[in-house]
Amino acid sequence: MRRIAMSVATTTLSASLVGCGGLNAVRSSGDASPAKGDDITVGLLLPEKSNPQYEQFHYPAIKTKVASLTHGQGRVEYANADADAGEQSRQLQQMINAQVDVILLDPVDAHAIASGVRKAKKAGIAVIAYDRLAEGPIDAYITFDNELVGEIQGRSLLEALGEDASISDKIVMMNGSPTDPNAQQFKAGALLALDRKVTIAKSFDTVDWKPQTAEKNMTEAINEIGRNNIKAVYAANDGLAGGVIEALKAAGVTDLPPVTGQDAELSAVRRIVTGEQYMSAYKPYPQEAEHAAEMAVAKAQGKNIQFDALTRDKVDSPTHKGIPAHLVPVVAVTKDNITDTVIRDGMYTPSDICMPQLAADCTAAGLK
Repeated sequence: MRRIAMSVATTTLSASLVGCGGLNAVRSSGDASPAKGDDITVGLLLPEKSNPQYEQFHYPAIKTKVASLTHGQGRVEYANADADAGEQSRQLQQMINAQVDVILLDPVDAHAIASGVRKAKKAGIAVIAYDRLAEGPIDAYITFDNELVGEIQGRSLLEALGEDASISDKIVMMNGSPTDPNAQQFKAGALLALDRKVTIAKSFDTVDWKPQTAEKNMTEAINEIGRNNIKAVYAANDGLAGGVIEALKAAGVTDLPPVTGQDAELSAVRRIVTGEQYMSAYKPYPQEAEHAAEMAVAKAQGKNIQFDALTRDKVDSPTHKGIPAHLVPVVAVTKDNITDTVIRDGMYTPSDICMPQLAADCTAAGLK
């Protein structure tokens, strides 16, 4: 059983599950809700819109799975904070006031949302952290093995550099937001893979995961290091990778260095096909979303044995130890395995990826 210690300095709000009785039911603080039937409401709070995966995959998949598990009677109340921690706190309070049965929470800021998690607990609503772990009395957590994500990115970067990679090779690290604990785990995993194998010439933490900020920071790195002296770029996700690549192109770099990514966004998969981006850490969102829906429904319906079977891992947050969890595996997507990953899993079809201007690159990559 793998235990993950989350960073104290940076945490983010997560999903929450809660069991609730009728709208006028009185529930004691911290108690599990009584068992319910299929007529349940799952609150879903997602953190931002700059990553299109949240609205394109996570929300629809959770909504569909909840309906399937409840014979069409279960509902999902959805809100997206658009990277505004204060707005997410208000959205959480609205769901507490509405007495939803369970909350899946993916936090903008894990520390800032902790007081809202405590309020939900006091109201008898279970909170399940989704994708990012929040502080406070979280009932469970589902995510990918985030440190492994960083390791896979780091190992892929070294693979791209080849056998000639050396400590003299200068790379740039474009990390995620400092308020996202996942970002710190990605960085830790990447550093584990890269330590004493290359030189990290510049490293940035990208506030709110904004690609524009990554582009600005990469321009700074190019000016300081020299455009021809950067051998590779660790970008924590595909949005940041896009900003990095734009900065390299603007600086006149035609032979782009290897650039990593994460999330297997459609734009990133297209860049992988053309060779502009080397890889993306693919996290099978359907698995994560469907498993989260199963956890939420089991919690709301008081099916404790089923819930325990769904959460066999354990994680620690800065405020609580031994939180029940489920960790979903990840895989590196490169030009060689697009068919066996994102296409096989139904995220995209070859026609989604292969726009007319990419026809030759798609043929070379074996995409039909």
